[in-house]
Amino acid sequence: MIGEGGGEIINVYCDESCHLENDHIQTMVLGAVSCPQLKAREISIQIKGIKEKFGLPSSFEIKWTKISEGQLPFYRHLIDYFFDEDKLCFRGLIIPNKKVLDHDSFGQTHDDWYYKIYFQMLKAIFDEDDRYRIYIDIKDTLGAYKIEKLHDVLCSNIYDFNKKIIERLQQIHSHESSVLQITDLLIGAIGYHNRGLQGSRAKLELIKLIQRRSGYCLERSTLLRANKFNLLRWKGEAHG
Repeated sequence: MIGEGGGEIINVYCDESCHLENDHIQTMVLGAVSCPQLKAREISIQIKGIKEKFGLPSSFEIKWTKISEGQLPFYRHLIDYFFDEDKLCFRGLIIPNKKVLDHDSFGQTHDDWYYKIYFQMLKAIFDEDDRYRIYIDIKDTLGAYKIEKLHDVLCSNIYDFNKKIIERLQQIHSHESSVLQITDLLIGAIGYHNRGLQGSRAKLELIKLIQRRSGYCLERSTLLRANKFNLLRWKGEAHG
């Protein structure tokens, strides 16, 4: 679909892991999987077909926390599908240690920092010639006001004051979007690896597969221009 500016409309599906300020988990991960809007339905149908191939109902929700040995072949196939489908792209951001955050010293709240870091994650995706519809997994901590504020911050940072580039930002339930579930899977793997967890052989196998297919270790930033799998390890000071 062509936007008013002549470019494509891009759907962006965002999720986050361990984003709360006082959850006692150091590492936070934000991520987004994007695809052209015209391709989104076809991709969802193909993911449904993968579920059927492995005997899973179409309602089965792809989720990092649900990975088991028995479902390992399904998740392997799904990761290969992501890397083989050239219209799907991932952008992720790792915050290694939330404990270094000192919001008071910089006159900001955790929410203020959250908006800034969300922009840091998404800015590599935006192109002024295209238009974007951003879908965020519903979290209890992210209400309607915060969603509106985040939309305003993202638009302001790219001088999109009339919201002609980022035309929509809304919350959806993860079960409503297979592509959003892919985001959950990828950020789950990145978070698990960066926390040094070892408890699940199946999860460790999937992490190795993502490392092999992406060509990256999942601990460091990729090249800025990396398109298919783009990762930023945040090295900012406490203010974000």
